[in-house]
Amino acid sequence: MTLKPTVGILHPGSMGAAVAACARANAARVLWCPAGRSAATAARAERAGLEPVAGLDELLEQAHIVLSLCPPAAAEDMARVVAERRYAGVYVEANAINPERTQRIAALMDGCARAVADGAVIGSPPVGGKRTRLYLSGPADAVSLVEDLFAGSPVETPVLGNDIGQASALKLAYSSYQKASRVLAAVAFGAARAHGVEEALLDVAGKRQGSYLVETGYIAKTAARAWRWGPEMEEAADMLSAAGLPDELLRAAAQILARWEGSKGLAELTPDEALDRLARP
Repeated sequence: MTLKPTVGILHPGSMGAAVAACARANAARVLWCPAGRSAATAARAERAGLEPVAGLDELLEQAHIVLSLCPPAAAEDMARVVAERRYAGVYVEANAINPERTQRIAALMDGCARAVADGAVIGSPPVGGKRTRLYLSGPADAVSLVEDLFAGSPVETPVLGNDIGQASALKLAYSSYQKASRVLAAVAFGAARAHGVEEALLDVAGKRQGSYLVETGYIAKTAARAWRWGPEMEEAADMLSAAGLPDELLRAAAQILARWEGSKGLAELTPDEALDRLARP
């Protein structure tokens, strides 16, 4: 009989905690480290059924698989801290970062970690009956362990190939369109509102199937998520630049998202309030 692995989750945000919770059925334990984390994070981890440990060293000593799901800007520093502690298990780099950064992280782990798997979460947090996908690429043995970890759970694990960076590239290729489109829709609606023609814009957009312009409620959601979408757009812009493609559009989207600084987690924000924040000098 194959023993169930112990899993560690680094910085369980709304997505990380939900994904980690889905691993519980196929894991012996799912650990997290509360040191330095907020009360909201602790409450989220408790709801997800995650087991707290005293410190990062303890988590790394016990975990056969570590899932890294944190803000993009922190991904490389987090990996460096883990590598410095000579983590010997499988490290799953599942953050929204560009392929070159993912490859640098794999190089950091070379010589200590058993293997590195490249992961890309696309979809909503897997709670309340929702499903999400954790796309995977990298060494076959590491990828297989992650597949087994989420077998039968709401987290599907399509495999893209054996190269580190493939999953990261898919994530940013998708999010560069999806998130920049949301930003453009907010700007367009703001322009229409400034001239008193927002209802006419909605009428025009409503005649086209699937237009983000008619989803005005999402403007406030975009503002509340700008703190992590902005860095993700910068990551996607870096990926485009490395491929010799124009990166100006995504860098502009990141600059627009920066105008919503201070809107993190404001679930009660209305579309009009979000647009007011966007239009401030």
